[in-house]
Amino acid sequence: MNYLAHSYLSYQKTDLIIGNFIADSIRGNQFEGLTDGVIKGIRLHRKIDTFTDAHPIYLTSKHRFSQDFDKYSGVLMDIIYDHYLAKNFDQYSPLSLQQHADGIYEILKINHEILPEHAKRFYGYMTERNTLFHYSTLNGIETVLTHLSGRIRNRFELQLAIPILETHYQEIEEEFTIFFDDLQAFCKEQPELNVL
Repeated sequence: MNYLAHSYLSYQKTDLIIGNFIADSIRGNQFEGLTDGVIKGIRLHRKIDTFTDAHPIYLTSKHRFSQDFDKYSGVLMDIIYDHYLAKNFDQYSPLSLQQHADGIYEILKINHEILPEHAKRFYGYMTERNTLFHYSTLNGIETVLTHLSGRIRNRFELQLAIPILETHYQEIEEEFTIFFDDLQAFCKEQPELNVL
């Protein structure tokens, strides 16, 4: 899953939101200077990734992109699944997508000094472009994929996945819905949610 799902699955708990956001910037157990709550967010993020990568429905969705995008098919699926969450956000949250995004941006702004450098850079990109909100449109995720492509060695054109997505749009959305119900149930069983 990508940034929107990780922020949503933090269930409005500030430390989990921060930990989920910075997890990809933290190597191993290099947790120096981080609170117990933020460390729980990092651990929850890793559990979500492990659960997702092994889930048969996620793998079914991902398989549609494997031939053309090889090792980047997982990156694509994380962003595409975030698209379906954004598009249907009102089915999962009492907050609007923009309210949720604004809340996440504010928490990360207040705690900016503890973010690793990579996370600080992405925070700037994310807030400048309102990325969490724009995941809700195909144009929005095409922009994200184009940006990512520019950062990949050998210029892998991830945005070329959009026509494949459009071809299988309804099927993948149905798969996401089933998968995300399973993921939410999994997260709610995790001790990391007991931050307070």
